[in-house]
Amino acid sequence: MAYSRLFLYFVHFSIDKKVNMIYPCIEIMYLLNGNNQYMDTINLNNKRERFKRLAEYRTNEVLKRLRVLGNCSNRSAYEYNEEEIAKIFSEIERAVRENKSKFHFPKSKKFKL
Repeated sequence: MAYSRLFLYFVHFSIDKKVNMIYPCIEIMYLLNGNNQYMDTINLNNKRERFKRLAEYRTNEVLKRLRVLGNCSNRSAYEYNEEEIAKIFSEIERAVRENKSKFHFPKSKKFKL
């Protein structure tokens, strides 16, 4: 028996409220013999693509904020001492180490016997 395949493409837009971005989602549905029998759905915005998109956006936001922090180094506009600078950058370095470790170690391992 030969099957005739009908491809339906659904394009909709998803809103990622965490980063205030709108991105297209494309789902492909395969229908068999025109009787609306659902065979498969493919979401082309898979986990890898979503990670790359969000990681790139969020990394650029962090770098932009660091550049803005660097604007505070203008001694003609601001007054600060070395202790304050050390405190700022030690906190930034601590946060970087903490977040980097999340990528290398699982958040929690469940106990098993």
